[in-house]
Amino acid sequence: MQGVNKKDIVQKIFHFPLTKIIIGLVICGAVAGVGHVLIQKIVDLTSLGEDLKNLIVGIFVSTLVILAYINLFKFYEKRKVTEFSKKGIIKNLTFGIVLGTILQALTILVIYLKGGYSIESINSILFIIPPLTMGITSAIVEEIFLRGIIFRITEEKLGSYIALLISALIFGALHMSNPNSSISAGIGLAIQAGLLLAAAYMYARNLWFPIAIHFAWNFTQSAIFGATVSGNTISKTLITSKIEGEQWYTGGLFGPEGSIQATIFCLTATVILLILSHKEKKIIKPYWKK
Repeated sequence: MQGVNKKDIVQKIFHFPLTKIIIGLVICGAVAGVGHVLIQKIVDLTSLGEDLKNLIVGIFVSTLVILAYINLFKFYEKRKVTEFSKKGIIKNLTFGIVLGTILQALTILVIYLKGGYSIESINSILFIIPPLTMGITSAIVEEIFLRGIIFRITEEKLGSYIALLISALIFGALHMSNPNSSISAGIGLAIQAGLLLAAAYMYARNLWFPIAIHFAWNFTQSAIFGATVSGNTISKTLITSKIEGEQWYTGGLFGPEGSIQATIFCLTATVILLILSHKEKKIIKPYWKK
């Protein structure tokens, strides 16, 4: 009898939400790290250009993390991992890319209308490779870690709204260490991406939708509009632009994500997705209300 109790305790600890989150982050992170080292050694043996090498490494690592996530939680949670279901994948990717692009375009439009955005040059099409690499890897890896692991598992226990707040705060805090970041920039990102991307997952109930939004937002911001992304400047972009003006609408050195309009536009999209999720009964209640 005593052995059974010990076994039950071990099982409860093993399936405790925080334990699942830690195991998920550690395993997926380890796969990403090891995969990056291995594929980097392989591509370094080729005569490919540095940008193309980085793109190959990024795609390979992102694919590995997806496979690690699917297989880990298929085994761990004894379920079919629908977060990466092929059903509706084209619709979710298309809708996500369109939404992310529109939100970013509106953000830059405000800067342009204020006279703070100008194009200095249009560069080679090959200049989109570095921002493409950044867009793919950051979107896939961050969405798996933040929405697939932290938000999803927290939501199962504490409900959608509390998980939404927790994951958004974590997302904003993680970007506080970025170059030229600040408390206001961190809060802005928590509201913009933290809330929006979790709400996108809630509505679609898969990771393709938030991944597409995340990718489109970062890619258009850097590759197309030539702006700084979360304090990080991309060396090569399709358009070389000049952004100047007051920080409240340009975001300053942190980039357009630090602007007030980016927060307003993304928050509006978040509210719409939450309303739709509520109407379609996709909001999960906390365990004490079930």
